[in-house]
Amino acid sequence: MTKTSDYRAVLEALPSAQWEAYLQAESGLPGPRGNLELVAAFADVADPGLIRRLVDSPDEYLAMCAAVGLGRLLAAGDQRAAETLRVMAEDGRWRVREGVAMALQRLGDADMRALWALAREWVDGKPLVQRALAAGVCEPRLLRVPEDAAKAVETLDRITASVEGTGPESRKLDQFRVLRQGLGYCWSVAAAASPALGFARLERWAASQDKDVRWIVRENLRKARLSRADAPAAERVAAVLDHSGG
Repeated sequence: MTKTSDYRAVLEALPSAQWEAYLQAESGLPGPRGNLELVAAFADVADPGLIRRLVDSPDEYLAMCAAVGLGRLLAAGDQRAAETLRVMAEDGRWRVREGVAMALQRLGDADMRALWALAREWVDGKPLVQRALAAGVCEPRLLRVPEDAAKAVETLDRITASVEGTGPESRKLDQFRVLRQGLGYCWSVAAAASPALGFARLERWAASQDKDVRWIVRENLRKARLSRADAPAAERVAAVLDHSGG
């Protein structure tokens, strides 16, 4: 038995009217870490009506639960869930946005073709939508098949190109900062899953004259997974970065 399965059993034994109070009591908040096992359990077994009702909850944890629950509905073919998740990707609360990324991962667990179809719709979206997509697809368990790993690299490549094309005023906005920060680790996941393609793209971006793009490359080079994937390639990217002004 896992903690998630234990929580599923508790939720299924509770009257539905008591679920919200239980979720709030066991959320782990306020605190450094929300109860993600309970989030997963809720997403596994919650009634669709409750999931949709909690989408607009002022409680950050409940809204996060709803986002991940929508991932289950999306994986089951509910396309309305995709529309709602895209709106939630721009929520001002970071846990809700993280719930959207987790929802996309649920879709990928069920159907990678469906995830890449959604990616084509989201990849040119607003920065927070792009951030949710990047975080959603850059999950190691989803990138074990070479074709999927390559698509993750291509997705990040397109999003990074949009960073390079962002004007100075837009770079002052918090949504740009959040996207940049997300790309600061996502590239390492995708490149480690598809080293030949990933390092080639990182080397190209390392030569960019854009300071934010170079920052993204530099942050990813700090991730141990890149060196483990291909140490000589990581060193080449670092050398290009240093030459371009790092």
